[in-house]
Amino acid sequence: MNIEIANRLVELRKANNLSQEALAEKLGISRQAVSKWERAEASPDTDNLILLARLYQVSLDELLQTDEEILTENEREDAAESTGERADYVHVGFQGIHVKDKDGEVHVGWDGIHVTDAKDDVHIDKNGVYVNGEEVKEPFFRHHRADFPIGLIVIVTYITLGCLYNIWHPGWLIFLLIPIVSSAIEAVRKKKPEHFAYPILAVLVFLYVGLVKMVWHPTWVVFLTIPVYYEIIHFIKDRKSKD
Repeated sequence: MNIEIANRLVELRKANNLSQEALAEKLGISRQAVSKWERAEASPDTDNLILLARLYQVSLDELLQTDEEILTENEREDAAESTGERADYVHVGFQGIHVKDKDGEVHVGWDGIHVTDAKDDVHIDKNGVYVNGEEVKEPFFRHHRADFPIGLIVIVTYITLGCLYNIWHPGWLIFLLIPIVSSAIEAVRKKKPEHFAYPILAVLVFLYVGLVKMVWHPTWVVFLTIPVYYEIIHFIKDRKSKD
């Protein structure tokens, strides 16, 4: 199912004050089925589409409207500017995840993380963290080594969850635990909290809440805690050096 349609199903359910469990009961299906629709992992069959349209008091065309999906991102922005507002927008694709609303936007891609709101512009990549164009910390994408076999454990866990429970997606998020756990071990071992891969933890939280709970906004705010985390560490280190 198209992610925009999945988002529309979430919005309609919440607008009607229904939980996933309550909607599933009304349709005579499992909550897991509703969850898969809203994560764009599966599509309702014709009978369920008709029931959804009746329940939400909309037509099938309105339920599955695709006119908005044809618009490009620039066209969305032009349409929003013409009304004086910024349109909400969530796109998940091979190039990354792009979330935009009236308060700001977040892009998570292969080249890093970029967060923009009314006050700050935060960019995170392999070269470091930059707030409004100024670097605030040293590069955090470093090679972490640990004796703890976290990589093997994660691979075995992922295969087990996939085979037994068929949750290959979003089970792949578990691989983000490798740099998180490895860096945490190194940070404790060397007593250097700045070595902890906190930005990757922020990415994991953002993707989990977005993909599983379908709450992309305001979860993107978690990226704004990254420079705060390192500023606190630097502040503590400065205080200790002065003492």
